[in-house]
Amino acid sequence: MRDTIMRRAVITGGAGFLGSHLCERLLAEGCRVVCVDNLITGKLANLAHLRDNEHFEFIEHDVSQPFEVAGEVDYVLHFASPASPIDYLELPIQTLKVGSLGTHNTLGLARAKSARYLLASTSEVYGDPLIHPQPESYWGNVNPVGPRGVYDEAKRFAEAMAMAYHRYHGLEVRIVCIFNTYGPRMRPRDGRVVPAFIQQSLTGEPLTVFGDGNQTRSFCYVDDLVEGIYRLLKSDESDPVNIGNPYEMTIREFAEEVLRLTGAKSELTFHPLPVDDPKTRQPDITRAREILGWEPKVALADGLAKTVDYFKGLLAASA
Repeated sequence: MRDTIMRRAVITGGAGFLGSHLCERLLAEGCRVVCVDNLITGKLANLAHLRDNEHFEFIEHDVSQPFEVAGEVDYVLHFASPASPIDYLELPIQTLKVGSLGTHNTLGLARAKSARYLLASTSEVYGDPLIHPQPESYWGNVNPVGPRGVYDEAKRFAEAMAMAYHRYHGLEVRIVCIFNTYGPRMRPRDGRVVPAFIQQSLTGEPLTVFGDGNQTRSFCYVDDLVEGIYRLLKSDESDPVNIGNPYEMTIREFAEEVLRLTGAKSELTFHPLPVDDPKTRQPDITRAREILGWEPKVALADGLAKTVDYFKGLLAASA
C-alpha cells in the first residue's frame, strides 16, 4: 500500500446499513472513500450527511458487473449484498451473483490496485449450528439447497475465493464474520427482528415472534461492530474473525426488552419458524479479543435506546 497520509478506500454496499457507517468511520479516520452501491437495498438517505464531504465519492453500480475505479486504491471493503432474509429470499439470484461475481470483481480490483481486501462474511456461514458458541474453526451446518442457502453459500463461496486470492496471488485479505448487528439506519421493515419489534411496538402492532421465542440471538451495536471491523482492516490477520456480542438472549427476552424501552403494551403473536432458521446464535470472540484487543462496549439498553430514537424520527418524518 502507498506510504501516504490520506489513504483511499472503496466500499461496496456503502449505502446500506453497515456500509454507510463504515463510510463515515473511514472518512473520520482520514481516508478518502469511494462508495459503490446499486441501491437495490441501500438508500441514498444513509449517505446524505456525507455527500458534501470533498473526500467522499458515490458511484451507482452493480458490482456483479465488471467495473473500474480510476486512480490509486489502498483498501477494498466488499459489503455489497442483500443481508436480511426478506431481501435475499426475494432476490436469490442477485444474492448469489454479488457473493460470487461481485466478490470476483472486487478481488480483481484489489489485486490490480495492490490494495488490502476486507470481505464482509456472516454468522450465517455456520448455518443452524451444532456447536455452541460458534468459533471460527467451526465449518457449519448449512442446507445448500434450502431457501436460506442462497445467502449462506454465497458467503461461504466468497470466503473461499478470498482465501484463494490470498494464497495464489498473495493478496492481503481480511475476513470479518459478522453476527447480528443493530442500530440507526436499519430499514424499518427489512424482516430482521430488531427493526421489526421496534417498529411494531412504536405503532402499537403485535410483535411477530417466529417459533416459540426460545431461539437465541446475540445483538451487537453498530458502533462496536465498526470498531472491530476497523481494527481487523488495520491488522495482519488473514483468517476469518468473528465480530459480534457474545451476550446471548432468547427472542422472547429481547421482545420484553423492546417493550420495556418503548413503553408499549403490544402483545406477542407466534408464527411458524422459517425453514432452516437457526435455533442458536452466539459468537466465540476469543480471537477478536486476543488478536484485535476488541470486545463490545455498548450495553443493549443503551444501543436499543439510540435505535428506538432513530425509528421514532422516521415515524415522525412520515406522519
